[in-house]
Amino acid sequence: MSELAIECAALEKHFRSGASFTDLLRGRLRGRRIDALRGVDLAVRRGEVVALMGPNGVGKSTLLRCVAGLLLPDGGALAVLGEDVRRTGAAFRRRVCYVVSDQRSFSWRLSGEQNLEFFAALHGHSGREARARIASALEGVGLAAEARRPVREYSTGMRQRLALARGMLGAPEVWLFDELTRGVDPRAASSIRALIRAEVQRHGRTALCATHDLADVAELCDRVLVLENGRVQAEGSPAEAARLCGLATAATPGGHA
Repeated sequence: MSELAIECAALEKHFRSGASFTDLLRGRLRGRRIDALRGVDLAVRRGEVVALMGPNGVGKSTLLRCVAGLLLPDGGALAVLGEDVRRTGAAFRRRVCYVVSDQRSFSWRLSGEQNLEFFAALHGHSGREARARIASALEGVGLAAEARRPVREYSTGMRQRLALARGMLGAPEVWLFDELTRGVDPRAASSIRALIRAEVQRHGRTALCATHDLADVAELCDRVLVLENGRVQAEGSPAEAARLCGLATAATPGGHA
């Protein structure tokens, strides 16, 4: 078994923008080509938690979707848990969990608990096992007391925590987080990070986290990768995250920042 959970080499992914009126007049059904990933090289070891940072629009979410098997690369190589993502199926997707706070994926009329019952069924869990997993997930993200409230009454942060609870229903070997603590208050965010860290350490899971939050990096991650222009441009420790992202202010000769 390889010690690498995720391995990319010269990974490429491009899209086409929607055709403009001018494009249609010229007989073009698609717009310009957008290169989201332009040769990404990275390796994430099993049991490691890696932060993926960089400005908006540099390809972080696209990379996560490729690793999850939701998008197929247009070039290069991508292996996850030793499998080529181009040749994976349903069994692979049970081993990899993509946690995203897409509020449209929940039924707002149903309670948080009822939503998780639906997703537990998709994982193949039912009856006592499903109830136990749902209760544990809701307790873990601090939503046990709100389990029977309709999701339409949840705050943005509560829906974010519900998305994490959904990701905990299975037993994934790789977690992919897209803006894990966006919209979550600082205390709840710290609790979520501690929960994930404990899960990683207890079960040897691997996590790749796209984030802008330096607290996520400091409290959760082992290493930082900075993505710019569709490529990994820098790498370092959590303590170096601000500098790598260009946020640290250089010291003046007088010793003041």
